[in-house]
Amino acid sequence: MKLPELKIGELIAKLPIIQGGMGVGISRSNLAGAVAKEGGVGVISTAQIGFDEPDFETNTLNANLRSLEKHIKKAKEISKGNGIVAINIMSVTNFYKENVKKAIESGIDLIISGAGLPKELPKLVEGTKVKIAPIISSARGAGLMIKLWAKQNHVPDMIVVEGPEAGGHLGFSREELKEENKKDIFTIVKEVVEKVKEFEEEFKTKIPVIAAGGIYTGKDIVKALKCGASGVQMATRFVATEECDADIKYKEAYIKATKEEIEIVQSPVGMPGRAIKNKFMEEVEKKKAEGIKGTDKKCLGCIKTCNPAETPYCITRALINAVKGDIENALLFVGSNAYRINEITTVNLLINELVEEAESC
Repeated sequence: MKLPELKIGELIAKLPIIQGGMGVGISRSNLAGAVAKEGGVGVISTAQIGFDEPDFETNTLNANLRSLEKHIKKAKEISKGNGIVAINIMSVTNFYKENVKKAIESGIDLIISGAGLPKELPKLVEGTKVKIAPIISSARGAGLMIKLWAKQNHVPDMIVVEGPEAGGHLGFSREELKEENKKDIFTIVKEVVEKVKEFEEEFKTKIPVIAAGGIYTGKDIVKALKCGASGVQMATRFVATEECDADIKYKEAYIKATKEEIEIVQSPVGMPGRAIKNKFMEEVEKKKAEGIKGTDKKCLGCIKTCNPAETPYCITRALINAVKGDIENALLFVGSNAYRINEITTVNLLINELVEEAESC
């Protein structure tokens, strides 16, 4: 089979492959631009994107907004007019409106938003051509988001369904993430597709459903399409590429990771996440056991749901350490299949491999 195009309203990506947004700084303009250039959807993470700006610690908001504009424009230049350039922004981000407004002004094509309910997003893009997509984890969540947005005269231009095998923050409880309770992403996608059909008929529009979390091979892509998805989102596989914006040591951590070292952790923002077990995580667990709370460093105000006085570490600093390659003092978010990666490749070679495998199925 030949892989179909991904149509999001009038936006068309030659390939139904979205590169997942990864922060802090893991997917910025180099990676997103390279994926878009190959005909996919390249995604820039807005999470503390200005971490390397000289005034980041003293003027955090302006540093982030300045960097966001810079990386959107650079990604567009790298893509050479191909594919789609998007941002991923968490709905629990402080200064959410300011970031969305800056992205729109900078020429973004698509905004993908999760980590909570992005209720206000339709109003923020009103009067623009920018497409919007929520990240959900169940058919119930899909129905809820469509109803919420419909009240603002806007239905999702696309829906990303993120399953329990994804990396980073997860939209599931710890109980739901236990092996005996976990739902297969393909099962969830089928349920979401059926739910979305009801609204497509009501609103007489097409709402593409995207499968995310644990998608690793071309065969997985085909399986998702056969379940009714219009495309897939993949993040972990794009880390081990030359174009990925992270330090080489971060990429090597993925290559070195074993299946046993990948575990569910509790993030300071109040959500479970998947990360590589390292010295940093061992020290965090020790702090928790000893009842140590709070941080002795300035809070950078990244997330609404984080209370610095109650958390054993600052997630912003832990993720900045990761992107800079300070691996042993970092939170290393990762998808469940990271242990399968054994080499660093290029975006071009990876996408060609995925397409060839998918089309041979």
